Amino acid sequence: MSGAGKKVADVAFKAGKAIDWEGMTKLLVSDEARREFATLRRAFDEVNTQLQTKFSQEPEPVDWEYYRKGIGSRLVDMYRQAYDEVQIPKYVDNVTPQYKPKFDALLVELKEAEQMSLKESERLEKEVAEVQDLKKRLSTMTAEEYFEKHPEVKKKFDDEIRNDYWGY
Repeated sequence: MSGAGKKVADVAFKAGKAIDWEGMTKLLVSDEARREFATLRRAFDEVNTQLQTKFSQEPEPVDWEYYRKGIGSRLVDMYRQAYDEVQIPKYVDNVTPQYKPKFDALLVELKEAEQMSLKESERLEKEVAEVQDLKKRLSTMTAEEYFEKHPEVKKKFDDEIRNDYWGY
């Protein structure tokens, strides 16, 4: 295997170990997101396994002497010369530079979405706490106490009374 191909396989293997798959799974909320994430992980594992097995192995060296004994030196020398002249092109990565900016932009977008999600989660937790508190106190709460917490409701009732609108 060429040095560049082996390097790609090594980098992919190390990247696979560095990914916190379990941590990312815990962040997913919907079943659809979990399915998509499982598909992504399977695809990554397949590619990584292929890189590790198929592309990371060096080819077996040819035992020219064995063939020379059975076939004859002239024919084997001709094949050996042709074999030695074969040039395997070096791997040139044209894909990573093309997709790296897109990936980085997606990472920035992901961080922004994460921050928005955390803020929304915090807001919803406060709202849930308020509703639970209201639920506990509702049976003993007076109208004045409720209107203190919700002045917009008091204004609505006052407007209805002032306009002689009784909900019919």
